[in-house]
Amino acid sequence: MTGIREVLSVTSPATIRDTRCILSRIMEGLSALLPAERAGVIEIALAEIINNIVEHAYDGRADGQIRLTASLAEEDQGAVLQFDIQDDGVALPGGMLPPGLPPDLSVPREALPEGGFGWLLIRTLARDLEYSRQDGVNRLTAIFDLAASDGPPPSH
Repeated sequence: MTGIREVLSVTSPATIRDTRCILSRIMEGLSALLPAERAGVIEIALAEIINNIVEHAYDGRADGQIRLTASLAEEDQGAVLQFDIQDDGVALPGGMLPPGLPPDLSVPREALPEGGFGWLLIRTLARDLEYSRQDGVNRLTAIFDLAASDGPPPSH
């Protein structure tokens, strides 16, 4: 990546109540940079990521924080928006991102899952994801193309 430029930095409490607020602050702060057709896609993925941090990394603890930095970068394929998201919650199981596989939908209707689609959705919408944990800090990097894609979603 060339020409990386930080465009937004947000720190927020990691609570269910604050989830909508942090997402609104992020999208408002990026509104002038995001093409309309990409804003909704990025917002959906960020909402899933933030909800996962609140619900799983902090498991309802009220003392958690989410730290997010957004940067613009130029690549050979065009402009990208990179989010670096950090929290001090519990590590992801196995120290790895969940695979985000689609659930088995060939089961009887009453056995269909109510959840479990979040990581599949995030992986479908983001161009690249990386996770690491160091010194008690979870760090997720999510990269999104700013131009709309004409092809199928990437596989991770």
